[in-house]
Amino acid sequence: MAAKGEQIQFELKDLPKTYRERLLCGYSARAIQNAMLQSLLPDRKIHVLVATPSGVSGQGGIDRIMAALDRELHRQGDGKIEARFLSSRGSGSVALSVFYMIGFCLRMLVARLAGRADVVHINVSSFGSTYRKMVIARCARLLGIPYLLHLHGAQYQTFWKENRSFMSRRIRHMFEHADRIVVLGRIWRDFVAARAPGAAGNIVIVPNATEVPSLAHVGGGDSVHILFLGRVGERKGVPQLLDALHGMKPVKQWRATIAGDGDVEAVRARSVGLGLAGRIAFPGWVGPNEVASLIASADILALPSFAENLPVSVIEGMASGLAVVTTPVGAVEDIIVDKKTGLLVAPGDVAALTKALTELVDDTALRARLGSAAMAVHRERLELSSFAASICRVWHEAANGRPGATS
Repeated sequence: MAAKGEQIQFELKDLPKTYRERLLCGYSARAIQNAMLQSLLPDRKIHVLVATPSGVSGQGGIDRIMAALDRELHRQGDGKIEARFLSSRGSGSVALSVFYMIGFCLRMLVARLAGRADVVHINVSSFGSTYRKMVIARCARLLGIPYLLHLHGAQYQTFWKENRSFMSRRIRHMFEHADRIVVLGRIWRDFVAARAPGAAGNIVIVPNATEVPSLAHVGGGDSVHILFLGRVGERKGVPQLLDALHGMKPVKQWRATIAGDGDVEAVRARSVGLGLAGRIAFPGWVGPNEVASLIASADILALPSFAENLPVSVIEGMASGLAVVTTPVGAVEDIIVDKKTGLLVAPGDVAALTKALTELVDDTALRARLGSAAMAVHRERLELSSFAASICRVWHEAANGRPGATS
């Protein structure tokens, strides 16, 4: 221990990265010392700004996850976290997104001046989302605020190319300067570590999660109910799902619902041409209450996607004990084990999809076994309270400049 009055010497490299960057950005040693002392206080409140596309009222997957997190934080109400969820894109025309981005940066500045910005949580996806988040991340660094990236994009592996282009280098720079990177599964951890080796030690796996359903599961009754939830289009495998359902026309006692926005009218018209008009419902986009009702009345959740990160609809189906049929894309294999917690089919394999759905329609015991196992996984690993606890732990670590550990 240093004697009274003795100065404690340290080198710049000995400081946590958060405080090194603050010093390089022009903050005084006294300000950094105060921040470090504050970080040692166990009960200190952490102030978080969360950048989410359209805020907690948005309809997209990221917004829904963040809205659920916001509700859970309010439910817990321990007072040690103050999180504000702010729009970074807006729900209107993409041409207006720059104004939301600038508005978020201005709010960061005001919060920083008010001492209410300990960490910035940046949800990021492909294309425009990444371009906007580069600006927000840069502003956070200039203001000396630690930031974490939360990667959601289903097609980020093709968007972030493995080359030395200007854009690839800028994305790598954003990831390697993040204090933490939250990914949804092992495949995304390995992907980010390969693209940005300097970030490997700061990657944390926190899978998506959902609340325990408030509606009791009743199923479809005499008719087995097959449910699809998501954007209606090619990436989610809806054309292949229609082909599979067409192949099941001779099978009795099933009906299907394809719920979501997108190419609804085109798919509806194709279903009529296939003679399925009386067996498939197309409600279009549905809100949270309607989603809950559909899941409660379903027996099978089908999502034959070609690309996903970690789909919320699969987790919602697992939460209610539905038998899941999906594809091994993104981090799906982290939560669905073939023939144990669901059935996996190759993307685009209509014959395998038809076989899997037919098997589940015909075999009540198989549906029950897979659904029960899926529900157990949800309660153990994918329930919202554990998700919120993991995110709060990451916020504390980023705000306090603690060294990261790859999950």
